[in-house]
Parts: sequence; structure tokens; C-alpha cells
Amino acid sequence: MQQDPTSQQQWALETLAIRAGHQRTHEQEHGEPIFPTSSFVYDSAAEAAAKFSGEAPGNVYSRFTNPTVRTFEQRLAAMEGGERCVATSSGMAAILSTALALLQSGDEIVASRSLFGSTVSLFDKYLGKFGITTRYVELSSLEAWEAAVTPATRLLFAETPSNPLSEVVDIAALASIARRHEALLAIDNCFLTPALQKPIALGADLVIHSATKYLDGQGRAVGGAVVGRDKELEEVFGVVRTCGPCLSPFNAWLFTKGLETLNLRMRAHCENARILAEWLEGHPAVARVHYSGLVTHPQHELASRQQQGYGAVLGVEVKGGREAAWSVIDATRMLSITGNLGDVKTTITHPATTTHGRLSEAQKAAAGITEGLIRIAVGLEAMEDIRADLARGLDALV
Repeated sequence: MQQDPTSQQQWALETLAIRAGHQRTHEQEHGEPIFPTSSFVYDSAAEAAAKFSGEAPGNVYSRFTNPTVRTFEQRLAAMEGGERCVATSSGMAAILSTALALLQSGDEIVASRSLFGSTVSLFDKYLGKFGITTRYVELSSLEAWEAAVTPATRLLFAETPSNPLSEVVDIAALASIARRHEALLAIDNCFLTPALQKPIALGADLVIHSATKYLDGQGRAVGGAVVGRDKELEEVFGVVRTCGPCLSPFNAWLFTKGLETLNLRMRAHCENARILAEWLEGHPAVARVHYSGLVTHPQHELASRQQQGYGAVLGVEVKGGREAAWSVIDATRMLSITGNLGDVKTTITHPATTTHGRLSEAQKAAAGITEGLIRIAVGLEAMEDIRADLARGLDALV
């Protein structure tokens, strides 16, 4: 049996993305197999009892033990630098499983105002009714984070860069705050992935992923993951095992194959996004471009220090409010009008009425979600085609 690549700590991210996690079966396959089975068989009743009780390692039931899912988990854990990964059925399931595992009634979360709309709804509407309180603060203000923490705070939660304004927080400094107050820090690393940012190396306890986005990279499947220490991840695993928000073997296989090209794709995404951001910043119909890769971004220096790239999501504020934003979106002929991101295809949406549409007007205002804001997740098409498609609508506003 070939040695597990995850044990080779000296191997680079690009190598781990291709080799980690795959233990060849007796068939000696070169490509990772898919195990589309609900259950597993045993040679004896005693073996079944030992595996069900946990006394012996092995597969029990695909809700919580499946070889294909395990390959994805081990590969992503190796890439993020975590001890363990637990895969889930979606990114939101990853956040929910983390909360159910590590929080209880009376506990508090301190979170950034700049969160995905569904995350806010989960924290307020569903966790709230079970007695878990969430306080929201400005993402970049360490003073605000410090002031919001109380003795009941158990979790600090942030997306960095944020969706869709590309705001950034100093992860190492935020981790220090969390440790000082004996709380855990969870970072949603969806926009950058381990190819561009390593939150655990910066002090975070947990990394959250919507694998649906860049880990897959082609908009083919929905899934999520939590990465961190075995101590906390064992509790998250317990939620997945008992409550069932598990990842299917086929989707796990797609994500595993997606990781193989992650580094190459993210570099190409970043280059396209930089070129487009600079062009948009100079267009007369554009009031502001939110992208931490621009030198005009207020946190460009911090982003450059803690990231290995700036990602591919742009927040573009056009002059003229919702009417102008919708006209730009509707004028496109090649870009995909969809709320998803992380695809090789460039996507465009109006956050105030889609991804953040369920937030109150006050919540939108606090998060900087204006009516003139457009989110563009820059794909890998030819840049001249992306610009030409956007110019059709933007030029009409001038």
C-alpha cells in the first residue's frame, strides 16, 4: 500500500491537492473511486458490533462513513493545515453543524455585519429561538469585536474577504481576541480557499467552506465542509452522524477532483478579477469598485499581508440605484445572471434583491448592500469578452 500523502508535511499545496487522502484499494486504481453505497457488509456479527461501537475502525453507514467522502475530507484538511475535516451537504449545513456541535442555549456569537444573508437568517431566526444570541460588529474594527465580547461569548464568526464588498479583517489579531476570551474563531474561507489564505495558520480554530463554490469550481454540485482540530471536529462529526446533513459520495468525488486544479484556477480567477476591477474603476458609470486587490481599497495592505491573492468577487456600485444596476445586469448576453459564484463562468447578480434580499433594510444598510450594488464573480472567459458584455449596459448609463 502506498504511503498516505497527507503524512508528507513537506509536500506543497499543489501536490496535496492532487495526492492527499487517496488510499488505493486492492484494485490499485490510479484515479479516486466513487463508493455509491448506502451500507457496508461484515465478515461476522462480532466485526459488525466492533465497528458500530467504534472499537474497530471501518465503514458503518454512508451517512457518516464513506470512503469517497473521507478522501475529500482528508485532502481538504491537508490543504488547510487542519487536523480533521467534516464534510456536509452544503455550506449552510457546515455552519449549522458547527453551531449545533459547539453552542448551547445561553451562549453568544459575535459576528461580522458583512455576512451572507442566509448566515444572518440562521443566526437570528433559528439559533435565536433556541436561546443563542448573536451580536454583529463592523468586520474590520478590532475594537468593535473586543467591545462586543461578553463572558457568554463562545464563538467569533467572520467572512474575510466579505460578500460582496471585499472587506477584510486581521485574522491573527481576531484570533488573539478569541483566545483571550476563551472563545473559538471560525473563518469562512469560501472566497479565497486554501490556495489564497490559510486561516488556521493565522490562528483561527475553524475554517468553514461552501464547497459548492471554488472548491468545485464549475457549478456542478452543492456541499460544505468544516476544518479544524480533532477535538471540535469530533463534535461536528457527531452532529452529521446523528442529524444527517451529510455529503453524497458523488458530490464528494466532484469536489475531490475540483481540488486538483484549485491553485491554477484561483490564480487565473485573480488575474481576470484584477484586470476587470481596474477597468471598472475607471468607467464613468461606476461610482465605486469594492475589491481588496485595488490599491485604493482601504484594507489593501492588510489583504496583501495575510492573503496570497485577492479572489475573484467584485462589488460594483453603479450610479443610478436599482434601476441602473438592473439595466446593466439585463444588458449582458454572455454573463450568467445567478446567485451562485466560484464558477469558471462569470456570474452577475443584484445582492439587495437576491443573495441579501431577506435582510431588513436596516441590516442591508449596516452591511453596505446598496440598491446600486452589483456583484460580479469573475470567471475564466476571455477578458475582452467579459468587458464587452459589461460595457453594453454600462456605456448606456453614461
